[in-house]
Amino acid sequence: MSKSNSAADLSRRERQIMDVIYRMGKATAVDVTEQIPDPPGNATVRKLLRILEEKGHLRHERDGSRFVYSPTVSKEAARESAMSHMLDTFFRGSAARAVIALLDQSDDELSESEREQISELIERSRREGR
Repeated sequence: MSKSNSAADLSRRERQIMDVIYRMGKATAVDVTEQIPDPPGNATVRKLLRILEEKGHLRHERDGSRFVYSPTVSKEAARESAMSHMLDTFFRGSAARAVIALLDQSDDELSESEREQISELIERSRREGR
């Protein structure tokens, strides 16, 4: 069993499946099929689930005749890995560039609470010399 656990090694469908399982916490093949857009056939979903398990992204438990899949990496660890990959790929590793891009692209108004939170993070970064 090859365990790469990198989001970069996932196909579009595999990422969609992982998104469903992270959102639900655990899921069966039927759950996944119901949740992904323009789903492939049931046999294909089951095969992709087995592939994700072989890659080390999922594990399963038996619940009667069903397999219930859950992620092998916590949502938080997966988020950190995805953010790191995104920063490296699109922002040359710069969190500041990513924040600027996000704020520049957003049509949403920041609430006063969000502005304060961002300001506090900037101040903490200054104090810590980051």
